[in-house]
Amino acid sequence: MRRKRGHYLGTEIDEVWYRRDRKRGYFVRGNGEYWVAGGKLHFRRYLTRRPLTIPLGQVTEIKLGSWHAGRWALHPTVIKLLWEREGARLSSGFVLTRTAAEAKRRAEALMRLAARARDSIH
Repeated sequence: MRRKRGHYLGTEIDEVWYRRDRKRGYFVRGNGEYWVAGGKLHFRRYLTRRPLTIPLGQVTEIKLGSWHAGRWALHPTVIKLLWEREGARLSSGFVLTRTAAEAKRRAEALMRLAARARDSIH
């Protein structure tokens, strides 16, 4: 997948907006670029070197919404990846598209990739 622009809204613990994951740079929000490679979603915020990485094999569910981690996205739809890391239930929010229909298609595509990644693990 080629790199595309997007916005990272943060990662919550247990889907509680005020419980934010502070490990490995998941706390800092921002604009950047994302891509899928090697069974992972990568998001690199502008002015940083290392991307955030979410292994798609650990994604259990994808939700759509209008806010995440205490931030509202007035018109775009937020794509929320629910995943697990080291026993913690995490929810990472992204704005990757301009319309709700595009967000739904992107979420469905990511869910298919996550299912494939889980199948290859087992």
